[in-house]
Amino acid sequence: MIYLLVTIHVIVCFFLIIVVLLQSGKAADLAGAFGGMGSQTAFGPRGAATVLSKATTVAAILFMISSIGLSIYATRRGGGGGGSSVLDAEKTPKPAPGKASPAPAAPVSVPASGGQPVNIQVQPEGGGAVKVQVPGPGQNVPPPVAPPAPAGKK
Repeated sequence: MIYLLVTIHVIVCFFLIIVVLLQSGKAADLAGAFGGMGSQTAFGPRGAATVLSKATTVAAILFMISSIGLSIYATRRGGGGGGSSVLDAEKTPKPAPGKASPAPAAPVSVPASGGQPVNIQVQPEGGGAVKVQVPGPGQNVPPPVAPPAPAGKK
């Protein structure tokens, strides 16, 4: 079905291009070359509809119908199989060129402390050492403490 619709759309496109290029402009006569319109209408004199103008109208209608049909088909199909949006393919972040991806975190073994909290020193990349207190087995984890509000802001 999609192949038939795309084929019709391409044929209508080429036909519309040819028909539009074959038409002469509204001011193609000798008076149009010197700026005369021959009439006081806004868009020039309205002549009888020629075969080319009728063919242009029909081709434009077919072009619009085939375009709407292709967009409906693409929406129902799911946008080509990869996702419904171009942005769906960009959800996974890609590492910047020239930078190595961060090494996966190594498992940390906590020494048995008999239920007492354990102090662990962590060395992040590019920063100083940070001491972290890890609760021992059987201890409740304290709730996180919110940072103090900046002074002067209400």
